[in-house]
Formats: sequence, structure tokens, C-alpha cells
Amino acid sequence: MSIPAPSIEYSLLMPMLIMLGTAVTGVLIEALLPRSIRYRAQLAVSVTGMVAALGAVISLTGHRSSALVGSVAIDGPTLFLQGGILVTGLIAIAPVARGRLVAFAPQGALAPRSAAERTAAGAGVIQTEIFPLLMFALSGMLLLPAAADLLTMFVSLEVLSLPLYVLCGLASRRRVLAQEAALKYFLLGAFSSAFFLYGVALLYGYAGTLNLSAIASTIQQGGGDTTMALMGTALIMVGLLFKLGAVPFHSWVPDVYQGAPTPISGFMSAGTKIAAFGALLRLLHVALPGLIEAWRPVLWAVAILTMVVGSVLLVSQFDIKRLLAYSSVANVGFILTGATMIAGGLAPTMFYLLAYGISALGAFTVAGLIHGRGDTEDADITHWRGLGRRSPFLATALALFLLAAAGIPLTSGFIGKFGVLKAALDNGGTALVLVALTCSVIAAVAYSRVIVVMFFDEPGEGTAVPARPGPLAAVAVAAAAALTVLLGIAPQTLLTLATQAAEFLH
Repeated sequence: MSIPAPSIEYSLLMPMLIMLGTAVTGVLIEALLPRSIRYRAQLAVSVTGMVAALGAVISLTGHRSSALVGSVAIDGPTLFLQGGILVTGLIAIAPVARGRLVAFAPQGALAPRSAAERTAAGAGVIQTEIFPLLMFALSGMLLLPAAADLLTMFVSLEVLSLPLYVLCGLASRRRVLAQEAALKYFLLGAFSSAFFLYGVALLYGYAGTLNLSAIASTIQQGGGDTTMALMGTALIMVGLLFKLGAVPFHSWVPDVYQGAPTPISGFMSAGTKIAAFGALLRLLHVALPGLIEAWRPVLWAVAILTMVVGSVLLVSQFDIKRLLAYSSVANVGFILTGATMIAGGLAPTMFYLLAYGISALGAFTVAGLIHGRGDTEDADITHWRGLGRRSPFLATALALFLLAAAGIPLTSGFIGKFGVLKAALDNGGTALVLVALTCSVIAAVAYSRVIVVMFFDEPGEGTAVPARPGPLAAVAVAAAAALTVLLGIAPQTLLTLATQAAEFLH
């Protein structure tokens, strides 16, 4: 008896296939084209690939089907989150394409030591290998929210993580700091992957399947002892919460964001969170609703701890990248609040993910344009005195992104926080809402300090000098700022799309 070959639904997989094809094309460009034309070729191929993949996502709107023998789910949340990942990727490519990758460090520390290194850094040589690495990372990000079984989820996690380990260490200046960040991220990521894989083995041992829907059926019908399922769930959560940067798995976030090149930090703060939350949402809503009484209190505790730790440590930061890193941690707590609400929490959580990703990318892009002596990025907020007078465009944009992170009305951050907190109230999470409101006030103090320094303090000695943004960087900052305002003033269109998409394929 012959076994029929599994069918491959290429049309449903087109966004991911396009990104993989773009990444492979980038590798061939690095191998075959002369250095003089690699940059333009890589930029053109990368942007074209992302636009084509976004078009493929839009063309699949309304589809609800599985692919690759049920290992990939194409449904509303998949397509919404894939669209968000590609939008943030298009914004992130601008600061990457602007020029050399630079990592922050204290002034005068870890300077290029060799003559060749100084020449390359001064000439602004861009490392074109970052383009295919970014495309491979995007490929994994697109697959992760679509993963309908645990093995596909693990593979997509590794596909998005391995390029990021390398990208964190690529810096034409401050290389030691960047390589330290890459090593920390790699070691902690390896531990989290091991926990995730062990959890997959335990859940498979309990259910006898890796498919998320089949696991849910086994939990609902099986009854009896669920100890193995609970242990597997806990270990899988460790792996996903590490990728999200939730407390107590957040220790890598400030160090890696500070040491990595600024464009890569921005890319990680947006794309990785959207993808990892997509996997977490599918796991909670599709595979584990039958264990909600066990995992919800734990995730509520993690959300509270993440909001409190992120907001409190945010106040003591004077390095802009560490400040944005702890802002990322605090926002993960808010998003977790919505993610744990099975009833009514999916749509506002997806909206919040996209809104936060856009504003975070904009903030990192502006941060990468503030320089000190010797054309080196200056992360010290105390050196930004009077920045609003010397570069009103950059200072105003950064102030807008910080206000969105604080959840001030008329910004996308306010709509996102309002949505997840309303879902929490409707589901009995009053304590979560009270903690979230308190933490928002605490975080607003840190954000307002940066705004006061930029607009109300007088310039002094050692004041940073804003670089003139190139066309790509200016477009990225302007687009992020416009979307942040638009989603705060007129969010209904995106909210409607999120509501229509808020139904997983079971």
C-alpha cells in the first residue's frame, strides 16, 4: 500500500516563501557581485521582497486553512501579525540602509584600534551581509505566528534567532561591546531553546501529538492527571517569555539593546515581539484553553512583575538605549495583560503589538541619529540638552514616540493600553488594571525627563549633535510618527481589521 505524498499549498505559504527566496538571493549577491554594487542590489532586493510578501499577505485576506499537513495555519491572526511584521521590517530597513552599523558605548571607550578599522569606520562602509541576515530573521518571524504544531514553532524560533545572534555582534565601531551583547544573547537564547524543546517533549508525551488543536482535544477529553502537560506548558512558556523579554527572563534585554547596533535593537524590539506574542497567543488560545485555571494566575503574576520591574528601573536610566530597553520590558507586561484574556483580549493585543512596534522603531531610529564627538552615537541623555532647538524634527518625533510609550491620549499607545486594560476589566483582572495604571504613571516620569532635557534645558559642554537624517531615515521617522498619531486619532480602521481577524483556526 503506497502512502500518498503530502501536498504543499504554495499559494498559502507565499509570504514566507518570498522572504526565504529574498534571503537566499541576498546570499548569492554577497557571493557573486562585486562590492561596489552590492549595497544597491541588496537594498533593492530586500525592499522588493518585503513589499511582495506584504502584497501576498493582503491577497490572502479572508483565508482560513491549514497547510503542510496541518503544521501551518493561515487565519486572521496569522495574516494580521504577518502584515505587522512586514510593516515594521520596511520601517527598520531604513536605518539599516542609512550607513554603517554603530553600537553605543561610553565616549572614548572601545575605540577602533587598527588603522584599517579606523579607515573603514570613518568611510562609513556598510556591511551588506546584514541584508540577507535580516531577511532570514523575517522569514522565521513570519512563520512563528502561523505555527500550528510545536515542532514548526521551535524551528521558526531558531530561524529567527540565529541571524539575530549574528546581527547583534555586527558593528563597525564599539565591536567589543557589540560582541559581548551577541554572546550574552546567544548563551541565554540557547538555554531558553533547551527549556522550550524539553517542554515540547513533555507535551508530546502527554498528548501523543505535536499539533496544537489535537493537544487541546486531548486535554479536554483526557481528564485524569495533567501533571506532565502542566510541566511541558511551563517549560514552553519559559522559552517564549525569554524571547519576549518578560521578567524574570529580561536580564538580556538592556545589555543586548545597549550593545547591539541601534538599527538592530529597533528591529528586535518590534519584529521579535510581534512574532513571539503571535506564537504565545496561538498556544494559549488554541492548545491550552483547557488548562486556563492553571496558567492564567502564573501569567498574571508575570505580567504584574514585568510592568513593575520595567517601570521602576526605567526611571533610573540615563542611557537612551537602556531606557528604551526597559520601556520594552514594561510594555511586554501590558501586552501580556491582554494576551491572557481569552474572551475579548485577542484583538486589542494584536492592535497594541503593531502600535508599539511602530513607535519603538521610530524611537530607536531617532536615537541612532544623535551623535557626539567624532561622529559617534551619543546615548547619554544628559548630553541632549537643547536638542529641540538644534533639530526640532528629531526631538519632536522622539517626544511623540515616548508619549506613545507612556500611553498619553491622541497617540497609538493610549488606544493600545486602553484596549488591553478594558479586556482585563471585563475578565476580572481588576488588580492587573490598577498595577498597570500605577506603572504608567511611574514610566511617564522617565519619559518626561527626556522631553524636558531636549526642549527646556540649555545646551552645555559636551552637548550631542544631531546628524542630518538621510532620505531613508527621514522617511522612516516621518512614517512612524504619522502612524503613531493616526492610530491615536483615528484607530477605528485598524481596530476593525484586528477584530475581524481575531479568530484562530482550530
